[in-house]
Amino acid sequence: MPVELNHTIVASRDKDASATFLSELLGLPEPKAFGPFAMVQVDNGITLDFADSDGPITSQHYAFLIGEDDFDEVFARVQARDLPYWADPYKHEPEQINRRQGGRGFYFEDPDGHLLEVLTRAEPAAG
Repeated sequence: MPVELNHTIVASRDKDASATFLSELLGLPEPKAFGPFAMVQVDNGITLDFADSDGPITSQHYAFLIGEDDFDEVFARVQARDLPYWADPYKHEPEQINRRQGGRGFYFEDPDGHLLEVLTRAEPAAG
């Protein structure tokens, strides 16, 4: 039986604002409400289910593989909002993009401090 990731829950201070932030920056459809979640659907069928949290939020990393043309659009949206961005996950290379695997990528934070990555070439699979 194949095993596929179906969804993940993303802790947030304001689920609607955080889900909208992600969907707008990545050019995805508006979030959908489902029970206590604001769900953002990505193209491979996975949803990020944003949930309100009263406690501390531990930063997580979410990486999104996008096309070259989409990269330019996402990068322009990040720059238009004057959001800080980095070429690396450790935030040592501010206001730069990386060119790993012959593609392009960068990192930025969502309103809750989750580190979001967009990249145009997948990292090699372990194994």
